[in-house]
Amino acid sequence: MTGKIESAGNFDRLFIVNYAALTRIVYRVVGDIGLAEELAAEAFWKLHRKPPASDHNLVGWLYRTGLRLALDHLKKRKRREHYEAFVPAAGEQQSPEDALEKIEQQIRVTQILAALKPAQAELLVLRSEGYTLAEIASILSVRPNSVGTLLARADTAFRKEYVNRYGER
Repeated sequence: MTGKIESAGNFDRLFIVNYAALTRIVYRVVGDIGLAEELAAEAFWKLHRKPPASDHNLVGWLYRTGLRLALDHLKKRKRREHYEAFVPAAGEQQSPEDALEKIEQQIRVTQILAALKPAQAELLVLRSEGYTLAEIASILSVRPNSVGTLLARADTAFRKEYVNRYGER
């Protein structure tokens, strides 16, 4: 969205168009829909309260802010000894062993994302959400021709950290 967000109508339109997608992306990081909604709303609140100096690429600013809020939350949660349980999607029928393995895998991925540089975690989350390289470049305000290289480096860092912590599984 381009143009000033000073009017309530522009801000409302920005919210309506982007809230669901931002919430979905934040959810991919935190694994809790209620928390994802809260952090997405906080990103919009930050935009409303203190907008960036330039209104260029407000959607990218929102996504970066939302992802950083999510990653910050992970780092805070990591300091605690007890992680919140990740509940499988409603209606899924799985054995207790499969459910436990899925939860353990989600915790591992979450821990690795929290250990990576924020920019690397942002790239991986956006790519896993299905965004194209061009869309990722726009959201993160990076050159489109460098996204592939940055993603490869982020993937390598993720794999290296995973193997260091959990072995070759």
